[in-house]
Amino acid sequence: MSTRGGNGPGGPNSEANGLRATPVTPSLLRAWPLPSAGEDKYSRGAVMVIGGARGTPGAALLAGTAALRAGAGRLTMAVAESVAMQLAVTLPEAGVTGLPESAQGSVLGSGLEPILADLRSADAVLVGPGLDDIDRTEELLRALLEMDSDGVAGRGMETGDATIILDAYALGCLPRLEDRLDPWRGRLILTPNPTEAGILLGRDVDKLEADVLDIAERYQAVVSCQGFVARPPSGGSSGGSSGGSSGGSSGGAAEDPELWEITTGFGGLGTSGSGDVLAGAIAGLRARGTSDAQAACWGTHLHAAAADRLASRLGPLGFLARELADELPALMVELAT
Repeated sequence: MSTRGGNGPGGPNSEANGLRATPVTPSLLRAWPLPSAGEDKYSRGAVMVIGGARGTPGAALLAGTAALRAGAGRLTMAVAESVAMQLAVTLPEAGVTGLPESAQGSVLGSGLEPILADLRSADAVLVGPGLDDIDRTEELLRALLEMDSDGVAGRGMETGDATIILDAYALGCLPRLEDRLDPWRGRLILTPNPTEAGILLGRDVDKLEADVLDIAERYQAVVSCQGFVARPPSGGSSGGSSGGSSGGSSGGAAEDPELWEITTGFGGLGTSGSGDVLAGAIAGLRARGTSDAQAACWGTHLHAAAADRLASRLGPLGFLARELADELPALMVELAT
């Protein structure tokens, strides 16, 4: 989970590495509008979610639902084959493919041929929600990177220029794969919590806003972590991550900062499944044609604002992660007016 769950380490206009964090406010987002709804589902992009082990299929369900609630036109999910049928019935709006799994129900890194067509057509690929074995997850990411390895820097043979969003265990094994990441650099969005941020850096996290910037530069990724959003320095090799070539939306001055700070969000966000909703919302927004940075800023703000709204109705604790996604459409309408 990456949106603030309580008081963050900084405050409005906090500074890191000499940079002042830009507050993400409704006025900033209105000046950085989302792409139009388009004419049909194909104009709003396609999201693919890869996750959902036998014991944790709900994480993929939460992420997929959030992607659709954020406005994505099409959704496919690749999950452990033992739960594929149940997920297809539970979320009939999605196409669902079963992947090979271990005896314990963990998704394997083999047998990916059935999802190749969906990978090629996806605008955003989210990997991680519901994966439950770090070693199996590493095998899966290695297999995906191997399929992309004949591409050029920032573009893969199978995933093209789709943005790759990594969450949960897909973050935990990323340092082991750092020397293989070239096809994904410049089109990555990472959604770590502070513990996962420490794993990505290989050290303790002591000043989150500065550490988020370090992760963004190291992995050439947009990063959303507990209320801070960072993109790589403008001089880096990142293209879509910083808001340019991978996305269709131009935010003008709103796109310029390298560090943003979310200014809302309740402690109730620290609940099971909340991070899956955040990652799915970011994926859905990115599929619609935003830049990577815009998707992360909008998605993280919407996630926090949804918590505010639920807290005002139900109290600051006790609302469910699945209820967050239902708030997203109305919030987007309000921010568009």
